[in-house]
Amino acid sequence: MDGNYKPYSWISSSSRIKEILDQPAGQFEETDDLPSRDRLTYTNGFYGRCSAIFIDIRDSSGLTAKHKRPTLAKIYRSFISEMVAVLNANENVREVNIVGDCVWAVYNTPLKSDIDAVFSVASKANTLLKLLNGHFSRKSIAALRIGVGVDWGRVLMIKAGYSGSSINDVIYMGDVVNKAAHLAHKAGRNYEHPIWFGPGFYGNLNEHNSGLLTQKWDLELGGWIYSGNIVSTVMNTWVEENF
Repeated sequence: MDGNYKPYSWISSSSRIKEILDQPAGQFEETDDLPSRDRLTYTNGFYGRCSAIFIDIRDSSGLTAKHKRPTLAKIYRSFISEMVAVLNANENVREVNIVGDCVWAVYNTPLKSDIDAVFSVASKANTLLKLLNGHFSRKSIAALRIGVGVDWGRVLMIKAGYSGSSINDVIYMGDVVNKAAHLAHKAGRNYEHPIWFGPGFYGNLNEHNSGLLTQKWDLELGGWIYSGNIVSTVMNTWVEENF
């Protein structure tokens, strides 16, 4: 969000805080999917089901020790550019965000077939890493490793920002977003599988996709997770033939 200067008044601030806190709970509607963001105002919200994907670079701090700033810029630009392209290439995508070197997205997935389509997005992101590393190798750039976290569940969708300033954004809060972020943080470390799925997401996959994953109990996450090193077959064939 781009800033646009406005003087600050704590008296006006107090009024805005009171107005927000006085809003009735009935303004937050429970739904089976994620409505269009155009339906959001500063006084309502939706509690709907969705899928979330987080993709995080492993040991990103170590990149600064290996490469100079111009090369680092190229690494991050190519990684973020193409991961966003993969995450955005699903007709049910609701939101794509960049936070530092992490890229994440939220998808409207009311049907099980929609959840399998998000599984395909995760496999393409994992295959994209092979494509990126193929290009990096030709430029003597160290290979990247990633962690991908995916889950399904309910999320609170609200519009938040400074009313009247045009500085606002849609915020997604809830267990599904938090869990996907935690899964991404754990995935791909210590030679673990690069993609970790939560039980809510796994339980809605078709038999073929669920059969590609390995079950594991994770003490830190406090439950079962399902992991794999899945790739997009057609894309992977092209990458291996060309790199």
